[in-house]
Amino acid sequence: MRRGNRVSVGATLVLSAAIACRPTAPLPPPAEPVPASSARPTPVTRPVTTPVTTPGRAAPVAPLQARPVVSADAPPLAREFRGVWVASVANIDWPSKRTLSTAEQQAELIALLDRAAALKLNAVLLQIRPAADALYASKIEPWSEYLTGVQGRAPVPFWDPLAFAIKEAHARHLELHAWFNPYRARHTDAKSPLSSTHIARTNPSLVKPYAGYLWMDPGEPAVRARTLRVVLDVVKRYDVDGVHIDDYFYPYPENDRRGRAIAFPDDRSWKRYVREGGKLARADWRRRNVDLLVQALDVGVHTAKPWVRFGVSPFGIWRPGYPTQVRGFDAYEKLYADARKWLREGWVDYFTPQLYWPTTKREQAYPALLDWWVGENVMGRHMWPGNFTSRAGGVGSGAFSVGELVEQIRVTRLQHGATGNVHFSMKSFLTNQAGMNDTLLVGPYATPALVPATPWLKAAAPPLPTARLAETATGTRLLLRTTGTAVPWQYAIRLRTDTAWITMVVSGSTTSWAIPKGTSPTSLSVVSLNRVGTESSPVTVTFPSRTGAAGTLSIPARGRSDAP
Repeated sequence: MRRGNRVSVGATLVLSAAIACRPTAPLPPPAEPVPASSARPTPVTRPVTTPVTTPGRAAPVAPLQARPVVSADAPPLAREFRGVWVASVANIDWPSKRTLSTAEQQAELIALLDRAAALKLNAVLLQIRPAADALYASKIEPWSEYLTGVQGRAPVPFWDPLAFAIKEAHARHLELHAWFNPYRARHTDAKSPLSSTHIARTNPSLVKPYAGYLWMDPGEPAVRARTLRVVLDVVKRYDVDGVHIDDYFYPYPENDRRGRAIAFPDDRSWKRYVREGGKLARADWRRRNVDLLVQALDVGVHTAKPWVRFGVSPFGIWRPGYPTQVRGFDAYEKLYADARKWLREGWVDYFTPQLYWPTTKREQAYPALLDWWVGENVMGRHMWPGNFTSRAGGVGSGAFSVGELVEQIRVTRLQHGATGNVHFSMKSFLTNQAGMNDTLLVGPYATPALVPATPWLKAAAPPLPTARLAETATGTRLLLRTTGTAVPWQYAIRLRTDTAWITMVVSGSTTSWAIPKGTSPTSLSVVSLNRVGTESSPVTVTFPSRTGAAGTLSIPARGRSDAP
């Protein structure tokens, strides 16, 4: 079921296309932040990160007499977020079973990341806290039963899945976003007893039973503090690229056997709020409880690490009637999630409304909802809608064709202000459901793309690269350094051939890189990238021409133009 070849950890092909550098549908330009009016909030101030330094590198050996110049010759880097959710709850995506050995779990994770890279995705959103538990080494919450079969039981032989996933994802130039469920404490699918360290055991007053679930009460300040502590513990200890929370705030409403709505049992926290002088109506109070968590996560994550992006994936409809033709579930009233407010306040770096309906379904039309959400994005944050990819080529009343999925990606690209998609979930890609992988690879994902830059997050400017060529026994190599001692997050190396630009991404620690054989480039352009995706100025190196039977080197004349 899990197919796909291992990708090189040294360099990943990011673009091989004609000089126009466009996939089947054009990638939209990065959205420009919309200036806030006097009635709108200003962005949260982010602390500035300190540049990373490293000891000086050794001087390159036997450089060719290449001519480095600053040039804007190479086309812009293609940018588009291509994420995929990897759900651990109920073993939806990974691990596939609770009984796998450590080696089997690692093998599945490797196959998953290989498949994501092969499909030219660039980000994995890995669920590491499905129900007040942990798929990583935590001193706050117990090991998840979805990993080891018994809540609280550590894996044997021991390993840390999150540390492993980050290392392997970064080796494939995939971002790794840690996905947390903020309030669920136990899923209906759970089978093992609660661990003695689970919150329902250590502080049962904070946890409420609801329709077969256990739910941490959002009205309890201690619940908000715990979730914040859990998230920041991960941000501080692990090299994650992003923090992600899903659409489960107050639980989706359930009915009893007689069809009557089951009320969420938060009388204790509500009465305390009233007793302490609170004036909000109960529904408004619940929304405020969720608002406080979202805002605290935004501030906390960026205080801990300013370059880590914070994203939310709310239910795709804010309220029925927005836009006018939309009908359906009211997340504002039922989940007490004022997602529009979080977007308009700029409390997120990326926003992923779950637009799980076809483009042709008028009352929940994908294009209309996406356009409305973009219109609410007054702070110019990333808009990366979520797609129900597992329904593409599936069966049942909610299924749609793989062609419809391709159309949703096309609509996203045509929508100014939207710059990517997130797919639910990885399982459909692992099984190549209805041949969707093949369709995507010859269509919208024929050429890869880098994640869009996040310029409002503060990070050290990417250092200017220097580049030289050297002949070795195995071929020509590019020798990379930077001005000063700062190390970039990545380098993007673009090779110019007679017919195309070929772009490769390598780690910022790379000092020597082999020019791929058979490419016959005439010049190359290098930029360095920092942790938020900002590019340095480009530096171009012109290859000496090879002429004559003996293959002698001929240095190009000074001042040669490399423009197309």
